Order: sequence, then structure tokens, then C-alpha cells
Amino acid sequence: MSRLAGKMPQGSGLRRTALTRASIAPLRRPACFAQQLRLESTEPPKAPLPRTPSSGPSFKGQLTQSITKRIQRERDDLARLGRAQQAGGAGRNATLTFFFLFASAVSWYCGTKYPRDVDPASTLPLATTRPPKHNLGPALLESAWADFVAIVGEENVSTADDVKKQHATSEWSSHRADPSQQPFCVVFPGSTDEVSRIMKVCHLRRIPVVGYSGGTSLEGHFTPTRGGICVDFSRMDKVLALHKEDLDVVVQPAVGWEELNEMLAEQNLFFPPDPGPGAQIGGMVGTGCSGTNAYRYGTMREWVLSLTVVLADGTVIKTRQRPRKSSAGYDLTRLFIGSEGTLGLVTEATLKLTVKPQSSSVAVASFSSIREAADCVAKVVGDGVPVAAVEILDDDQMRFINQAGSTSRQWKETPTIFFKFSGTQQGVKEQIAIVQKLAKSTGGRSFDFARDSQEQTELWSARKEALWSTMAVKRPGDKVWTGDVAVPMSRLPDIIEETKKDLGNSGLTSSIVGHVGDGNFHIILLYNDAERKLAEDCVHRMVKRAVEMEGTVTGEHGVGLVKRDYLPHELGETTVDAMRKIKAAFDPLCLLNCDKVVRIEKPKRGEVAEW
Repeated sequence: MSRLAGKMPQGSGLRRTALTRASIAPLRRPACFAQQLRLESTEPPKAPLPRTPSSGPSFKGQLTQSITKRIQRERDDLARLGRAQQAGGAGRNATLTFFFLFASAVSWYCGTKYPRDVDPASTLPLATTRPPKHNLGPALLESAWADFVAIVGEENVSTADDVKKQHATSEWSSHRADPSQQPFCVVFPGSTDEVSRIMKVCHLRRIPVVGYSGGTSLEGHFTPTRGGICVDFSRMDKVLALHKEDLDVVVQPAVGWEELNEMLAEQNLFFPPDPGPGAQIGGMVGTGCSGTNAYRYGTMREWVLSLTVVLADGTVIKTRQRPRKSSAGYDLTRLFIGSEGTLGLVTEATLKLTVKPQSSSVAVASFSSIREAADCVAKVVGDGVPVAAVEILDDDQMRFINQAGSTSRQWKETPTIFFKFSGTQQGVKEQIAIVQKLAKSTGGRSFDFARDSQEQTELWSARKEALWSTMAVKRPGDKVWTGDVAVPMSRLPDIIEETKKDLGNSGLTSSIVGHVGDGNFHIILLYNDAERKLAEDCVHRMVKRAVEMEGTVTGEHGVGLVKRDYLPHELGETTVDAMRKIKAAFDPLCLLNCDKVVRIEKPKRGEVAEW
């Protein structure tokens, strides 16, 4: 090897040394090195060195192979580096995407925890509402059932089919309930605290709730359109306090007005509102009822001083104290009266009372036509005669009473007015004399008045038996529809006459009764499934007639499901939108008696009758 080296030119030796170092040391500048190799490859070829048979490749061949391999490795390294950069870029993109999505989710969550801008609208139009979101999965309801049992005891939570059906509708309801519209269970609380705890469970789990007290309402008030649970107040039936000196009483919602008056009579007191038999205070507050005494004493709104109410989230409020008058803030008492359980559940009511009148009596006057009878009422009211009640029954109703045999006497089957008088003995006599004269002047055919308490009960019994007498003449399969409207007194004769004619043309079995002293009257219709549309049309025309006479779609029955789509025609869209805003403020999750009074979702096509 030394000999070969000695014969080589000096430049070749230097070049060999340099290349040898390059083949050992890492290549720092691959591009420059490759260019050097290309330049060297252009030099003139050298004379081949002699080789012995046993020797391997020449030094130059070894050097060339080494350089070629090095170049290939460099190319492979560059390719791997490119692929690594591409993979790293994709990874970085994925990381950035994940970070962006995570940051967005955190920002959204934090945004829900901070106060949002207040909705500037003063009303809530139906077009802007969103369907309520309730949780009615079987597993969740079963868990809620366990919560209710822990609150009121297992014996006070029922899932029996007959109990659920009873709390879904009634045979006298004008609303045709869907069989699927039943509560999951019925809960029977015993105190305001238990009602509050029940509502907290339902609010947390988003379970709809319908209150139930008496169940005598007529317009589908307690039908659970969204399922959920029914809160039955029948265990809360106590008179909590009687303040005789202050003429007020504190009661729970399941106290019946009839039982209350029996108790108050022992103290020479009474509670004037007197709706249908079986009605209870909770339901009377919910519908803002009245009854036969409304002409003299006013409606339920005038006889409620204060309410204890459980709100949708379980909060308990008391609307005011016991004084007869107060100007302290908003009148929440009257806001809840007539709200039909859509704003809160009434658990206590403080009611005003009055002293029983010294004397009372009843008179009955018959007429040739319903128009004459209505004219007599307008005369009595217009002259300011302070009668206690004025009730009208048409000829059909008097016939049904005779057929049912529910009273102790036979009645003239003509339009009849029942008058109730109260006050001092002398005052009652004067009232009877005035009314008798007015009845005669408007075409009265007869005028009978009670001379003692027995005759008084006998004469008034016909009015109280009106609905039940009509139901007694039902055909098999018939259903009953009781609807009411009210108009200004000057329009009462017109609307009664027109409605009477319309009912006769329909061919349906029907009658007219009413608390006509304040312009309020009712129709009672009997119909079967095939006649349902006829009944709906009759009620629709009566309601439309009342609104066109500047009246109301319901005088005392309430709105429920049947009358809710008439409210915009009576009050205007914006007024109903304001009611919907109040509903959203008190019950933002729409848990309490959904779909009653005001719609919370747009109706389906064809669901609302054309006006």
C-alpha cells in the first residue's frame, strides 16, 4: 500500500485524503458535496492500477461505492424528513382543531352561566314561542315516583288506572279528552310544605304538573295534555282559622263551599259564591267562579283576601295579609284568581265572609217567551232593585225538570225567572212588590213567592236541579256540553232570543239557564258522537255572537282548553301575548297545567275553528 501511495501524484494523495475524511465524517452540506462529486467525475480517467488476482475492488471503486451509498442515505433521510414534516403538519392541524372546539365549548358553557341580555319585548307572541321540553322517560318517572313516595308516603301516590282516568276528564266536561292524556301518577299532598317539595322534584326533573281540586270544571281544565303528574288536594280539606270578628276565614283548597257554609251558619255567617254542587275552594279560585249570588254579592274575585301559592320551582309565596284593603304593590291575589293553575298551586286561601241576612225569600215568575223573560230581567236590573239573585230557565229546561221528577212540584213549562231576595223583613217585602209589578209590565203570566222557608226551598230547588235534570233525560251514549257567555245587560234579551232560535234549528236536545242578573247565561246541550260537530257549531256561534255584542266568551266557567282560541277575538292578540309573557315569567319551563288559558305552541292546521 505504501508503494502505491509513493507512486501516486501529490494532488491525488491529497484528494484521496480529503475524500477519505469525507466518507468518515458526517456530511454537513449535502448539496455542495454532491456538486463537488459531479465536478470530480469530469476529470480525465487515470490509468488503472495493477491488481493482483487475489485483491478485491480498487480503492477508487470502494470510494465510489461509499459515496453512492452516502448519497442514497442522504436522499432517504430527506424523504423521511419530508414525510415527517407532512405528518407533523396534519397532527398540528388536528391539535389546533381540537383546541378550537374545546375552547368554543368552554366559552358556550361559561356564557350560559352569565346573565344574558333581557328580552326587550313586553309581550310574547305565539310565533316566537318554543315548544316546552319535558322529561317523561319511564326510568325518570319511576325515579320521580320514589321521590314522591319519600315525601308523602306510598299510600298517597297512586298509579291505579281508575284513579288516573278520574283525574283526566269527567262526563260533564265539554272537552273531548284523548284517552292517552292521563297522568303518570296522582300524588296526594297533605301540606303546603309537601306541595313545595313535590314541585321542586318536578322542576328539577322537568315533569309537567296539573292541580286537581273538586274536579267539577267544565272546559277541560284538568286534562293532562302533556302527561306528567296530577296533584290532588283532597287531603288538604281543613278550615285553618276562623276570625269571626274580622269576618274572614283561612281554608285549604279541598274545602267545599257547601260544607264551609254549613259550618259558618252556626256563627250566623256565610260565604256568598255558590257555583255548582261539589265545587271546592281551590278550583273556585282557579276559575274565578261566581254562581247564583253574583248579582248581589259579586264573583270569587271580590271574596278572596289572600292566597298562599306554590310556584313552579317550589317557591312558596303569600300574596298579602288579612286587611280588607291594601295598596301594597302588585295585586298578585287577583292575578292568581282565574289563572286555572297555570301560574301556581293554591294551598291556602283567606276568604272574606259576610253576616247572613235577617230575612230572605224566593219568587218565581213565568212568561210566554224567552224574550219577555229577558226583558223583565233588564227592567229589574235597570231600576236598581237590590235582589239577591236573578236566574232564568227556558221552557225546555222546565220540561226536563218535570220529566226528571227531581222536585216536589210540577212546573209550568214556559220560560221562568227565579228571584231571590234578602235583607230586612220589610226590605224583602218591598223588593217582592216591586219585582211583581215589573214582571207584570213585561208580560208575566204568573208570579208566586214563598211565604215560609219550606216554600222557599221548594221554589229554589228547580234552579239547583237544572243541570242534573237535563242529564237525566239523556239517551244512551249521550254527552253533555255546558257553555256560558256574558254580555252587557242591554244586549241580554237579543242574545238569549237569537241563541234560543239557533238551538231549536240545530235539532239538538238543549236548554238555557243563567245568572242573568249580571248578563251571564248558559246553554246545556246533549249530543252523541255523530252530533259532536253540531254541538261545537252551536257553541261557536253563541260565543261569536257574544263577542260581537261586546261580551265575553266565558262569564264564570273559565277558559281551559275549549275557550282559549276565542280569547284573541275578545281581548286582542297583544293582550293574549301579554298573558303569555306573564305565564313565561312565573313558569318558564311550562310545567303547570300546560296548554290551558293561552296556547304555548302554534295550533295544527284545521285545529282552530274559523271565526
